[in-house]
Amino acid sequence: MSNSISRRRFVKAAAAGAAMVYAGNAFAQPARRDIRVVVWDEQQKEQKQAYGNFLGNAIADHLRGCKGLAVRSVTFHDLDQGLSDDVVNNCDVMIWWSHYPTNGKIKPELTAKLLNRIKQGAMSLVTLHSAHWSDPFVEAMRYRTIEDALAGLDAQQRKAAVITTITPERFAVPKRTDPLTPSVRKTTGSDGKLHLQITLPCCVFPAFRADGKPSHVTTLKPDHPLAQGLPAKWEIKQTEMYDEPFHVPAPDETVFEERWDHGEHFRSGRVWRIGKGRVVYFRPGHEIFPVYKQEYPLRVMENACRWLGPMSLGTA
Repeated sequence: MSNSISRRRFVKAAAAGAAMVYAGNAFAQPARRDIRVVVWDEQQKEQKQAYGNFLGNAIADHLRGCKGLAVRSVTFHDLDQGLSDDVVNNCDVMIWWSHYPTNGKIKPELTAKLLNRIKQGAMSLVTLHSAHWSDPFVEAMRYRTIEDALAGLDAQQRKAAVITTITPERFAVPKRTDPLTPSVRKTTGSDGKLHLQITLPCCVFPAFRADGKPSHVTTLKPDHPLAQGLPAKWEIKQTEMYDEPFHVPAPDETVFEERWDHGEHFRSGRVWRIGKGRVVYFRPGHEIFPVYKQEYPLRVMENACRWLGPMSLGTA
């Protein structure tokens, strides 16, 4: 047998062996499943002015047409207010729409269950428009406020710190001249311990106007996953106006900013790390305007799912 023939046989055998190893490894890898998305919607009757089958279902129907997403839609009227173990434990990204009918009315134990799953990194939450007052968002912001106040302290200092919290009146709109929340006052007590007086965030802003005027959106971070496929400037044809300052902890990222012709502005696409998970606040909306029939707000919803979902899958 010549050396050239021997080498050819060796190469073929090696290639075949490598292919078998690759195939075996590929077979051993679990199939990547779809990102599990839950759209939570209180389904208030006012939505019928803009959405024939409710706002949450409009978002869910759009996302069902997006490859790689497994979508379900739940409501406040479902089992456990739409937050049963089956829903929460089988969710990678939850999109939350709520207004006055349900804000403040979610059972504390259900909110805690949802927040714990976020903190564990098993899911993330996307809150829309009036959901700035929803129970999951408010509790997430309170948790983040306390974590921010304790940042920089070692484990022993955290354990020894004396923490007092002040909770603003729920659903009270602040004046522009009111102190911004959250805030932290640090002192050393007569006991020698660090005392932290933490005023929790009221999670609202001083001005709003539901006249349906357009907002002009700037994409502040065009390379951010939330902004994929979006232009540098875009418009929401009809929406409610919110005006800053927004009484929430400083976000880790801010992707968009809206402005109105009367001079108001509001930063949106704000992202907070909550434990190992994330909470996103996207401002555009109002239930009587068809915001979530428009291409770009729906694109943000899809982007959020594709960005946040893999985090709970352990691939990002």
